[in-house]
Amino acid sequence: MKAVHIKNSQEIELLRENNQLVSNTLAYMATLVEPGVQTSELDLKAEEYIRDHGALPGFKGYEGFPFTLCISVNDVVVHGFPGSYILKEGDIVSIDCGTLMHGFYGDSAYTFAVGEISQENKELLRTTRESLDLAIQRIVAGWRIGDIGATIQEYVESRGYGVVREMVGHGLGRDMHEEPEVPNYGRRGRGKLLTPHLVLCIEPMVTMGKRNIFLDRDGWTVRTVDRKNAAHFEKAIFIRQDGMAEELTSYKEIEVNLRKMGFWIS
Repeated sequence: MKAVHIKNSQEIELLRENNQLVSNTLAYMATLVEPGVQTSELDLKAEEYIRDHGALPGFKGYEGFPFTLCISVNDVVVHGFPGSYILKEGDIVSIDCGTLMHGFYGDSAYTFAVGEISQENKELLRTTRESLDLAIQRIVAGWRIGDIGATIQEYVESRGYGVVREMVGHGLGRDMHEEPEVPNYGRRGRGKLLTPHLVLCIEPMVTMGKRNIFLDRDGWTVRTVDRKNAAHFEKAIFIRQDGMAEELTSYKEIEVNLRKMGFWIS
């Protein structure tokens, strides 16, 4: 079993700096996501923004991934490729972004509405986001990884949605994906003990239909088997010395910009 890396205060500040840049990049994306935009354009603008702010795109080249962003539209759960697809009214699009700066990574995601979306898509996004917030609000030192997954699973499934099992959250630090894995399902009291200065990415991936997924021919893109829509939100957090969770990712500026654009889901 791989070691779990507990971060010191200086390392947490470097992780905070990375994740704030990821948050700012996603806030910039919020001003660009609208009908008629090609997904490759979003990728290019995100790379330019990240490099202009002194970092490298954390995803580009990581384990062979060829882009700055994972852009996952509608039935794509995660790891979608930017390309020729043009966003259209009613789409939902998960944008997952990473940075690499000062030897540490940032990693967060947000699912955006493209123009006016259906009520069922609004409910999917709202439920996924609420499951993430609920898990973070309840985390305390002494919990175990299974408590995080159980909190998300219970909330999501009680509302009739599916929770993807094969893709999970993770530790974050000098590597993009560190131990421990953080599933979005589980049993309370099981798994790694949560201790101060542990840094985690929590990222519920929720489906409108069945939870089953498959890998596309490109070897990266993950889709729902029944081709129903999926949503994905991700925040990086750490466990403070007092045992409570603190967010390294901020959605504040994303949502300020969405309100300005008129794309906020109330």
